[in-house]
Amino acid sequence: MEKMKKHREIVGILRGVTPPEVENIAAGLMAVGITKIEVPLNSPNAFESIDILVKYCGTEALVGAGTVLNVGQVVQLAQIGAGVIISPNTNHDVIKKTKQLGMLSYPGVMTATECFAAIEAGADALKIFPANIIGAAGISALKAVLPKDLPVLAVGGVELGALSGWAKAGVSGFGLGSLLYKPGRSAVDVEAVAKLLVAEFDKINWSSK
Repeated sequence: MEKMKKHREIVGILRGVTPPEVENIAAGLMAVGITKIEVPLNSPNAFESIDILVKYCGTEALVGAGTVLNVGQVVQLAQIGAGVIISPNTNHDVIKKTKQLGMLSYPGVMTATECFAAIEAGADALKIFPANIIGAAGISALKAVLPKDLPVLAVGGVELGALSGWAKAGVSGFGLGSLLYKPGRSAVDVEAVAKLLVAEFDKINWSSK
């Protein structure tokens, strides 16, 4: 189980989180085994929240930013120590600058063309977004042509009780946003939802994927 915790591919997306609450929420996520945490840049004072997280748990968790749209943001995030850059789209310049500065790149993709463009630019994983629009059948079709060892995350519309269906379609993990955190939700409540998600994730036989 320790090995599973180390490699669990769940990104906790804290869209709308504020600096005063982000540390306690991150502590709850880490307590149940979610060690990849994203603060989207369209959150209030997002760079401050990311800086707080890097200092608080950057050695124990992969801390990064979401909704990263340009190279300037990538540079600023590298300066505060972010470890992963996550975007809703495929932007060659963003991906290449991310890799140049030593961070992981998780660009958003929706089509085969975008997938291979992201791979060519150096993406470390693909964020299928919005997953609920593409659906499990669409992801399964994409997986048939994608490199077998490239991580693919379903993001957008993933619900409790449905993780195994996405896993059968070929995803290796999830980015979980409003299901996990919404503005105003307490750290205690976030941790409770996270615990349910981790338990469901760990019931999947990932070794067969």
